[in-house]
Amino acid sequence: MCGVAGIVSTSPPDPEQVRAMCRLITHRGPDGEGYHTDANAALGMRRLAIIDVVGGGQPVYNEDRTVAAIFNGEIYNFVELREQLIARGHRFATDGDTEVLVHLYEEHGEDLVEHLRGMFAFAIWDAARRRLLMARDRVGKKPLYYRQSGTSLAFASELKALMADPAVSREVDPVALHHYLTYQYVPAPWSIYNGVRKLSPGHLLIWQDGEVSLKRYWKLDFTPRPVGCEQDAAQQARELLLDATRVRMVSERPLGAFLSGGIDSSAVVAAMARLSDRPVKTFCIGFDDQRFDERSYAATVARRYGTDHHEFVVAGSSALEVLPTVTRHFDEPFADSSAIPSFFVAELSRRHVTVVLNGDGGDESFGGYRRYAYMNRVGRMQPPKPLRSMLTGIGSALMQRTATPQLQRVGRGLRLLSETPQHRYATLMSHFTGEAKDALYTRAMHEQVVGVDSNELISQVFDASPADEDVNRLMDVDVNTYLPGDLLVKVDITTMANSLEARSPFLDHHLMEWAAGLPGRWKVDGRVTKALLKKAMTPWLPPELISRPKAGFGVPMADWLRCELRPLAFDLLTDHTARSRGLFRPEVVRQLLQDHVEGRDRSTRLWSLLQFELWHRTCAESSCDTSSAAPEPAAQGNCG
Repeated sequence: MCGVAGIVSTSPPDPEQVRAMCRLITHRGPDGEGYHTDANAALGMRRLAIIDVVGGGQPVYNEDRTVAAIFNGEIYNFVELREQLIARGHRFATDGDTEVLVHLYEEHGEDLVEHLRGMFAFAIWDAARRRLLMARDRVGKKPLYYRQSGTSLAFASELKALMADPAVSREVDPVALHHYLTYQYVPAPWSIYNGVRKLSPGHLLIWQDGEVSLKRYWKLDFTPRPVGCEQDAAQQARELLLDATRVRMVSERPLGAFLSGGIDSSAVVAAMARLSDRPVKTFCIGFDDQRFDERSYAATVARRYGTDHHEFVVAGSSALEVLPTVTRHFDEPFADSSAIPSFFVAELSRRHVTVVLNGDGGDESFGGYRRYAYMNRVGRMQPPKPLRSMLTGIGSALMQRTATPQLQRVGRGLRLLSETPQHRYATLMSHFTGEAKDALYTRAMHEQVVGVDSNELISQVFDASPADEDVNRLMDVDVNTYLPGDLLVKVDITTMANSLEARSPFLDHHLMEWAAGLPGRWKVDGRVTKALLKKAMTPWLPPELISRPKAGFGVPMADWLRCELRPLAFDLLTDHTARSRGLFRPEVVRQLLQDHVEGRDRSTRLWSLLQFELWHRTCAESSCDTSSAAPEPAAQGNCG
């Protein structure tokens, strides 16, 4: 696991610039560094040593040193690949996984990605052809940003490294901001800055003599396929999970697992316990607020498998203290509030281990979200056109004018009924609707995004999906949007901020490809989510864990914004600095704040605005250098 950076150009690049980029991502690789420089390329990396700790430095080279590679991630099948390549005459200088890349490239060119099982973002420089090949793993576990300037291309694992160049503009991309407010993250290929892009999951980028081309090499296929009985499928699910877990337990450094109390992380811990001859180290975050605390469920699994269990309780005051640090690490505005407990559980884990396994991806493969069950029940129901506008009007009025959570949910439900299935799902995933953004934007901001519909990001995937059931179409949507844009970003940034490697057995592409072709009714059965996985895990997990409803990794953000975070929100969102940006109408922002104080829940919208403002002040206007001192948080509010 490492952080990578580099510059390729038709003229000699500046190697000192690459060294400066790498210094900004030292947290991703505190164990060492390595560099390559020639007439057209400067490559750098920071290393977190996991495999071949002593000899696995980078860059790595082929036999005549005409091909060099830097790599972030893990290749789980590198031993088999290494044996195949040695049989074909290749010679290896290290025992690590990175070196298979240069020899696979010699054998297969850009098709080498088809042979990899793992998580990765890498760059391979072919000096003889003056050609750079970059690739990002299938689902987007590992990030890769890039910026093209004339005939030069700069790239890095984190945005802050690219922004180390003072010549790079810090101008906000209005379309990226527009999408961020809808989804709470900036989706690929956008970044928050004009001129900087993310390489999308499952994509290759080729730079050669100043020209750039992009190619998609993988997309999860939800085409239905013939299946046997559910009992056999449950057995196969266990076998695939065991295999995916086994390959992810290879490590020369201490290893453990996140354990939230949900079925996915619990299943991974159960698999690890079956594969290990010593107690698994497990780590859990909880809250004083019982509505969000899952420690008792995690403890049940920990007792069943005799794990070495560790807990930490997150309070609102703790969130306030860590907020500047978390904001700096994300480099972009990011408003999934579960990033806060994710940071704390990573920090807790790093005190004991260097590698953790987690349950990410179980929901997207086996139908775990309650919204899937809701959409399944509602189906393709759509009232006649005259009734739709009436439902929209009534629903909007209830959502805007009532402080009663039940009536707000009724209003949201009425609005959803008036929409097509794809737009209904886009609305479910939206935090600022199109109407809400129209009300929020100043005229200047509105003019920059006129005609841009954030809902289309979801509708396009939904419409193009080969699935024959809407449940599987929704999972197709999430694998291409929410999973890589939100969940995987959150885990990558919070773990790497603590120099911790996270591995996800449920994101093994063999397991995902098998699950994608299963019938939707095996995943969501009426109100029961993850039906097949629950059958599969019944022999492994306590019955109270199998039967409990999904809770999610939520935080009491609504309460925090009325209490510990209230002064910060009011100060940052209403002061002269925020108003002077000319992006949002001050009276609308103030009304959101007032509505929330009076009991109408506006927490997700306020948190999105607050995270944007914090990001702007800590990154866009200065530096996201995480080694610099964090600003003092605002004083805590009175909760009484």
